[in-house]
Parts: sequence; structure tokens; C-alpha cells
Amino acid sequence: MSKFKVKDALKLRVDKPFDFTDYDPASTPGFTGDKKDLKKQAKRFDDELSELQELLFANGRALGPDAPAILVILQGMDTSGKGGAVKSVFSVFDPQGTTTVGFGKPTEEELEHDFLWRIRNHDPRPGQIVAFDRSHYEDVVTQRVHGWVDEKEINRRFDAIRTYEKELADRGVRIVKAFLHISKDFQVENLLERVDDPKKYWKYDESDVTERGFWQDYSRAYADAINRTDEDHAPWYILPSDNKKYARMALKFLILEALREMDLSWPEADFDPEVERQRILASK
Repeated sequence: MSKFKVKDALKLRVDKPFDFTDYDPASTPGFTGDKKDLKKQAKRFDDELSELQELLFANGRALGPDAPAILVILQGMDTSGKGGAVKSVFSVFDPQGTTTVGFGKPTEEELEHDFLWRIRNHDPRPGQIVAFDRSHYEDVVTQRVHGWVDEKEINRRFDAIRTYEKELADRGVRIVKAFLHISKDFQVENLLERVDDPKKYWKYDESDVTERGFWQDYSRAYADAINRTDEDHAPWYILPSDNKKYARMALKFLILEALREMDLSWPEADFDPEVERQRILASK
């Protein structure tokens, strides 16, 4: 049996200079067991995760703006499993302390503002864990691949992203950026599943096939984005994702580490426990 450890997930941080060809999307770094082992290891820390998330939420309630928060940013090619990863990991959390935001094509209203306007509207509140299913990186990578903005604007957006993420970090937001790395062949399997299974028709978008034609362009654009925005306060991790269960486990462990490093304590009572105990008993 292979025991995947939190430190194994931390090793998935990108190497610089980053290049996708250095990463096998079908690999499972740090894990050599079978499916049964994988399922077991993925659940090892669920109780701790649940308690730590409650602790974070409690601090948000007690400390207000001084409480920390977590922002998980998920990127990846179409069908890489971003939504499934969030659903899997967040299933162990209390929903009132978490939020998932999916960023699709900008609306007309959003296009009237700077590209970060719609992102800032969903900044994590103190005590919250927020996941971005796609993010502000879409407004650099996709725009660049299709030539919708020039390189001067691309550079401005990278500067804005670095500034934005530093501002979040300075406010106590822990940022975890994960790229779910899949192979082109695996994407075909996922797309075929969506057209063969009536229960998944709703997931299929004809544009996904069109975008496949830009695979190499997207790979170069994402690699450049990762190289230019990987910071200690906002690190990038590459999660090999042809094995979706492995990727979800790794993401769960990255969030676990972020929660552990906060080293939070339960908030002190702002009342006299004994006085309130007697009041409760007297109210029988």
C-alpha cells in the first residue's frame, strides 16, 4: 500500500522555468498504490479537514476582518475536472463556510469594467474558503490565444494580477493555485463521455472541440502565465489529472496544509460561561 502524504502534495509545486513537457499528466507523484489504496488515502484526513474548516469559520465570526481566509484557484484545459475537484474536496466542509464561483464568458456588464472587476466581487470574506472554477487567468490566456488583445495589454493584466494577489495575501488570504494537467487523449475520452451519456449532455459545449485546435497555443500561454505569476504568497501547483481521483486527493491535501499552517485557535468566549450556564439551567 502506498501512503500519500501532505508533503507529497507540496512537491507538486511548479519548477522554474515551468514547461508542461516536464510533467506527465498520467503520473501519480508520491503514490504507487491501486484504486482501493487511493480511495483510502483520499479520506485519511477528512475529519481533520472538517474541524479545521469549522475553526477557520469560527475565527471569521469572532475576529471579523482580522480573520484569515483561503482562495483556491483552479485552472486547466476544458474537461480537466475543475468542477469535480471542487465538489469532491468541498464535500467534507460545512457549506456555510465555503463558496464556489465559476467564471465563464464575461457578460456585457462585466465587459464594461476592467477584467478584475468581476473577480474582486467574489473575494474571500474572513473565515471563508472560496474556490474559483476558472478565474482571472482566463482573461489573459484565452484573450492571448485568440489575439483579442495585444501584448501590451497582456503585460498590463499580468501586472494587475500580481498586484491583486499580493493585496489578497496582505489581507490574510492564503492563495492556492492549481493547474489540473490532462493529456490531449484524455480530453477526447472526457468529451466522448459527454456526448455518449445522456446524463452528461448538459456538460457538452461544441466550442470545446474548436478550442482543441488551439491546444499548443493554450499550453504555451498557460506556461507563460504560470511562470510569471508563481509567487511564494500565491504559489502554483501542477496536479497530474488523467487520474482524476489522484488530482482531487492532491488538491485536498494542499488545502489541508494551508489550514494547518494557519495554526488557529478556538475563539475565546465573549461571555462568562458559568453565568450563562446558570441562566440556561434557570430557564428550564
